[in-house]
Amino acid sequence: MALCSMRNTFGRWRFIRALHKGPKGTPAVQVLEHTQLNWILTCMIRLPRLQHLHQWKAKTAKQKHDGTVGLLTYPVLQAADILSYKSTHVPVGEDQAQHMELVQDLAQGFNKKYGEFFPVPQSILTSMRKVRSLRDPSTKMSKSDPDKLATVRITDSPEEIVQKFRKAVTDFTSEVSYEPASRKGVSNLVAIHAAVTGLTVEEVVCNSAGIDTAHYKLLVADAVIEKFAPIKSEIEKLKMDKDHLEKVLRAGSAKAKELAYPTLQEVKKLIGIL
Repeated sequence: MALCSMRNTFGRWRFIRALHKGPKGTPAVQVLEHTQLNWILTCMIRLPRLQHLHQWKAKTAKQKHDGTVGLLTYPVLQAADILSYKSTHVPVGEDQAQHMELVQDLAQGFNKKYGEFFPVPQSILTSMRKVRSLRDPSTKMSKSDPDKLATVRITDSPEEIVQKFRKAVTDFTSEVSYEPASRKGVSNLVAIHAAVTGLTVEEVVCNSAGIDTAHYKLLVADAVIEKFAPIKSEIEKLKMDKDHLEKVLRAGSAKAKELAYPTLQEVKKLIGIL
């Protein structure tokens, strides 16, 4: 399991390096300030605080092993991403509320020790409904889910999307209704359908009267395919224009460094390593 995880990590890292790699002879686009601040913040947090986070508990329980250090410390990198720019407000979903509490704790802990430096960022909770896994509607849909049928991706082909919705877990009642407490699977499909069509949940349920869940799955799949089609087309178009992507990456990297570099330098001075 650990070897498989390591291989996956190296594979993702090679992909990221390839994505950021400029034309031949051009150095890769990098913003090192995030990782350096991440290390400093990691040295300021205790292990039990990270192990207390819900996502760590949930993922390690699901994977049936102790998890990797990267999984444990990822929320600290998330904090570094935010604090590098002295952000004051951060839009997050409900599932990230605990991580934002960690960001606030780290900012307050740093300020208590080294003086008022970081603004303590406030969470702006978004009103988006949580999209749940198609295979296990008791959990959220996640791009890291090992079950490939659980998550719908924008880049999926229409055939893949149809297959995933066909295999979506529902129940033995054929009627379409929205009852999140007792019918999580069907309710998840209704929520997805409402999100991609712009209709309310009530309108979706009313329009689906008399349709059994087997046919309803295909209706939802078609609606998702239609919604994703122009986005997927734009992604394919951008992937063909590598010069444009490299230009955007270089410009973004330069702007990020312009903002993050002074913050990191001041942090280093405050803690006495510069």
